[in-house]
Amino acid sequence: MRFRSLILAALLVCGFIYITAKPNSVFHRALAPVAPLWSEPQVAHSAGLGADEQNNIEIYKSSKDRVVYITSTVYQRTFFFVEQGRNLGSGFIINPEGQIMTNNHVISGSSEIEVTLPDQSTYKAKALVRDPQDDLALIKIEPKKKLPFLTLGDSDHVQVGQKVLAIGQPFGLKGTLTVGVISSLGVDIRGENNEPLEGMIQTDAAINSGNSGGPLLDSQGNVIAINTAIYGPNGGNVGIGFAMPINRAKMMLEDFRAGKTFGRAWFGAETAYIAGDLAEALKLPASGGLLIQNIYRGSAAEQAGLRPYREVIRVGNQRLGIGGDFITAIDGKPVTGDDSQLRTVSKKRPGDVIDLTIYRNGRTVNVKVTLVEAPERPM
Repeated sequence: MRFRSLILAALLVCGFIYITAKPNSVFHRALAPVAPLWSEPQVAHSAGLGADEQNNIEIYKSSKDRVVYITSTVYQRTFFFVEQGRNLGSGFIINPEGQIMTNNHVISGSSEIEVTLPDQSTYKAKALVRDPQDDLALIKIEPKKKLPFLTLGDSDHVQVGQKVLAIGQPFGLKGTLTVGVISSLGVDIRGENNEPLEGMIQTDAAINSGNSGGPLLDSQGNVIAINTAIYGPNGGNVGIGFAMPINRAKMMLEDFRAGKTFGRAWFGAETAYIAGDLAEALKLPASGGLLIQNIYRGSAAEQAGLRPYREVIRVGNQRLGIGGDFITAIDGKPVTGDDSQLRTVSKKRPGDVIDLTIYRNGRTVNVKVTLVEAPERPM
């Protein structure tokens, strides 16, 4: 009897082991763990940072205390009375004594300018010099101590595709960082008062209201441009922002520090860059050049006798003036793009002379142009 009981118990144990080990058994399926609703990594890793992320963080940490918040009181006369409004924007410190670069439109028309530093201390500021044509302004506060400042870079050698970082106060949000690339160079746009702004750097780094006047930095933390304008519906960002190259501001700063009255050199002609097949079709040198479209009254181009277009044709969906002077070289350097003339003139001062090589009526001529001072509004 005892022997039978032992055999029966052994059979039951073996049967239980067989059922639980069999993958398709009902018992096995009942005990199987429920599949998770999401997948997880096989091995948990710590949150490491890539080299580019680390660069962004380092630039932000080293630059954020050098970017300021600017508000200005503006009085506007209406039909019945005078209204008080406020402009807001950004700026950045350029020396320990409290000189700050910003956009002219951030402080234009203002009677009072107030600067808030990152430590939330506030100071009254005064305007030292303005350049409405390039939408630039230099203001100054009297800080209680020496201030950290940003280094001005070189905007002449930036490239499309280069990483850039923008720091500012969009919508009053302090110390905001956005990152992008340079999208285009030498872009001409219209500013807030419909005035032309030439040779702008275009970027997809998000720039919004309140970013104006803030720095556009390269991956070394140098200022290569000043955030100035955006293109988008209702002032919103759609990835098209514009910044004034910092080398334009450097000339203003050099004149100011030398005690000179700042005046911007002016060529005064609208041009279109033509090269390749289109140039050959127009019987112009295929190597490329700037075809003069319009010449402003009283400009250096007019005084030098340069010639605008004689007729207008349609090229694709655009109208192009032809028959005018075709600039192939400036100061002995071949024209290579839309901004060739602007790059040269931006380094000059009123009274300086530039040498133009021009293709006119089937032959090449050399013309010397004496630059004049830019008026507040081109005629």
